[in-house]
Amino acid sequence: MDSFLDAIQDRVLVCDGAMGTMLYAKGVFINRCFDALNLTQSDLVAEVHQAYVRAGADVIETNTFGANRIKLASFGQAERLHAINFRGVQIARHAARDRVLVAGAIGPLGIRIEPWGKTGVDEAREYFREQVAALVEAGVDLFILETFRDLNEIGAAIAAVGSLSDLPIVAQMTTEEDGNSLDGTPPEKFAPELERLGAQVIGVNCSVGPAPMLETIDRISKVTHARLSAQPNAGAPRNVEGRYIYLSSPEYMASYARRFITKGVRLVGGCCGTTPEHIRQIKQAVRSMTPAATRAPSTGPAVTVVESRTVTAPLVTRPEKSRLAHAIARGHFVTAVELVPPRGHEVARTIEQARFLKIHGVDAINVPDSPPLSTRMSALSMAVLVEQQAGVETVLHYTCRGRSLLAMQSDLLGAHAMGLRNVLIRTGTPPKLGDYPEATSVFDVDSIGLTNVVSRLNRGSDVGGQAIGAPTAFHIGVVANPCAENLDEEIRRFEYKVEAGAEFAITYPVFDVDALESFLKRIEPVRIPIIAAVLPFESLLNAEFLANEVPGIRVPEELVARIRRRESNEAQGAEGIVIAREIAADIRDDVQGFAISTPADHVEAALAVLDVV
Repeated sequence: MDSFLDAIQDRVLVCDGAMGTMLYAKGVFINRCFDALNLTQSDLVAEVHQAYVRAGADVIETNTFGANRIKLASFGQAERLHAINFRGVQIARHAARDRVLVAGAIGPLGIRIEPWGKTGVDEAREYFREQVAALVEAGVDLFILETFRDLNEIGAAIAAVGSLSDLPIVAQMTTEEDGNSLDGTPPEKFAPELERLGAQVIGVNCSVGPAPMLETIDRISKVTHARLSAQPNAGAPRNVEGRYIYLSSPEYMASYARRFITKGVRLVGGCCGTTPEHIRQIKQAVRSMTPAATRAPSTGPAVTVVESRTVTAPLVTRPEKSRLAHAIARGHFVTAVELVPPRGHEVARTIEQARFLKIHGVDAINVPDSPPLSTRMSALSMAVLVEQQAGVETVLHYTCRGRSLLAMQSDLLGAHAMGLRNVLIRTGTPPKLGDYPEATSVFDVDSIGLTNVVSRLNRGSDVGGQAIGAPTAFHIGVVANPCAENLDEEIRRFEYKVEAGAEFAITYPVFDVDALESFLKRIEPVRIPIIAAVLPFESLLNAEFLANEVPGIRVPEELVARIRRRESNEAQGAEGIVIAREIAADIRDDVQGFAISTPADHVEAALAVLDVV
């Protein structure tokens, strides 16, 4: 049997279809660990491989797409990583019987890596190396790295393969219908980069059906000398009586296989929904094409790399970004007061409160992102209304919770267009109870990743590296917790946020002055302006709640005891303001500003605390 590179040099090869959807069709529920079936139901996996071999596949992929430590750990299978991968190759090799090539299938880790997440590229490379080592030991013929959305992550996977083996690499990104990766990187960027990183075959798989993938392949063919691959889904899935069905017929898939080949594709197959019958029809289509009808692998096409538009507008310096940024840059002590977005759409009272605070010299209004416990007006909408109608700057709190990376980018570009400049980036917490306990959250990136996104927008490019025209001018803030349970981890993340582009930080509410001072000393090497949050107790109940039930907040017992000594709620609230003023006076010289939060938007209490400034 020829090697993969010799074979693909001579002819178009047909890859198999979708292991996952075939197993699903055989009754394996989607909440199972499909990779672990190599050990628990190997006969079932073998049946799928054998069906694709009989259909005419030249290459079959091992059932190891998610067999990395991160994904296996979510099923309690991490310690079986080597056995799952090794056995996956054995099952595929037995089905291939020296007639078909066996590709080690490797998919994404399932976590975000830098600059979008806290996992380093070097850490990701080591995770991939574990899987690669097992696949190499078991004797694969090549590697197929597939369904990657992040160029950095697939780069780590390519590096992991290259560090342990010289076997050929097929590197496949997954794209939207516009041809860009799910993170917005255009093929004109990712294809040349994959070739530079060392992939011998470059292509796309999953996410879309044949028609939009054909356009993407055409764009890739113009910017790379590498051989090409295409493995589309069998159309878009449809929910039919509780099961997902892919509706593209084998004949339709085969017709597009011919079109892929005329664009230079040398490895053609299918992804989700692609059955052995689809592969049989694709194989017949490949055989029917005469050598003249297929484009030989190029020595190559005239490669025309499409560069992003040059940014002509200069980057905005920090003092020019906003009045708040200018004040901080000049060393002024700044003040902000939090106003929570209202339930419903009535904002008149909130606007009046904002005007009142502006008259009394407050620099900005903190607008927290809608809490996950109830439905409120969006923070972005309220911030725009406050700035437009009250004439005072806002600090928009923007959380990663419940938003995809591209949706966050779109939101922030819209916010900038409407005049918002100060943004506080938070990871956010998932909903647990509240009005909609069944609601779930999406965490595509955390606050470190989003800080990187906004920093890129400030440099004039989106997450995919494409120019956006004039750069944005966001004044980037992050959150810091001086009383974090794992303070070493909190400081490490703070350092990452600063490295990503954070320009100021707002702390969690400060009740423990010693803890704040210790934190400030430890971050001195990466110090950025710190705005301390100060929260006056509303009552004894409020003080006890903060002390015992709110993660990340440390309330010394002596403060709670002081509130307890006051008999009425009114007296307890007054004592809460006294305590807040004392804390503010103690830390005034250590920080660059105060952010006051008050119960029920009690703005008079906020001003009473700010009297110490």
